[in-house]
Amino acid sequence: MSRIGKMPITIPSGVKINIEDNAVTVTGPRGQFSRQLHPEMSIGQEKGSLTVRRPSESKLHRSLHGLTRTLLANMVIGVASGFEKELEIVGVGYRAEKMGEKMVLRVGHTHPVEVSPPPGIALTTEGSRIKVAGIDKEAVGQMAAKIRAIRPPDAYKGKGIRYAGEKVRLKPGKAGKVGGKK
Repeated sequence: MSRIGKMPITIPSGVKINIEDNAVTVTGPRGQFSRQLHPEMSIGQEKGSLTVRRPSESKLHRSLHGLTRTLLANMVIGVASGFEKELEIVGVGYRAEKMGEKMVLRVGHTHPVEVSPPPGIALTTEGSRIKVAGIDKEAVGQMAAKIRAIRPPDAYKGKGIRYAGEKVRLKPGKAGKVGGKK
């Protein structure tokens, strides 16, 4: 039995779940989120919790068991409290500005780079920090990865866009000549 798949998902107050065949709709204070899950996984709803059961011990069903449970748990957490990723901009003259829904990044390119978020994702800036927030964990992570890919951290000086708390290992520069001419 899957350690993750067999754990029940507790439903917080204010969150409503509608299950029709293999389509699950979760509604909460942050919004509504729907997802089509694998038809062979059975989802049960009891008093304040969700459980996922698999039909057999085949490799496919074992792998889908934990995945389905995790996707459901992320949906419940997303509509209840939401997800957030933070990015840091490091470098002299590097900055981010919010212009309407879009964000304009000036990170050492010859031109400013415009980033427009997909529906359901909110971008905010605070000094040299960028916050990506939304109810879909997958979309929040993907948007943060796209922003980081615009100017990933440099291996020599550490300049660029990085996740908050990310450790960047710097390479040593040129050693130069040691000892002069012989």
